[in-house]
Amino acid sequence: MMNGMHPLVARLAQSAGASPIDLASLDDWLARPGDRALFFSGDPVRFPEGVDVAVVLPELRAAHAGAFEIGVVLRQDEDAVARRFGAQHWPSLVFVRDGRYVATVAGMKDWDDYVELVGRALAAPATRAPTVGIPVVAAHAGPSCH
Repeated sequence: MMNGMHPLVARLAQSAGASPIDLASLDDWLARPGDRALFFSGDPVRFPEGVDVAVVLPELRAAHAGAFEIGVVLRQDEDAVARRFGAQHWPSLVFVRDGRYVATVAGMKDWDDYVELVGRALAAPATRAPTVGIPVVAAHAGPSCH
């Protein structure tokens, strides 16, 4: 394992057309049009399922006619990127479309379930990421009893 990345996760980034994603490259990658999946593998010792997801992810993409691009979030930035999208479980796939959050599929699944869940994510509308945020209040807003 190099830099905490299991060799099969590294292979996904190197030979399956996946993009390695860190904090510096995230916004540029998200700005590209279309459907994309951010892959959070997690620590391969604590979350061995991450290696399984790395192996089946190219097949999941093929099962959906290549409908999404894959980004492998580098281990050193996983926590920071995960917070941005509200991902709390490893491994996870966070689907985005045109830079906007769509859905998260967490954990390793049986093949048919995985294909179905990814299909649902690709068909779902973009929405707000399930993050903990600070409510925005307009500067001119007055006091409220609620």
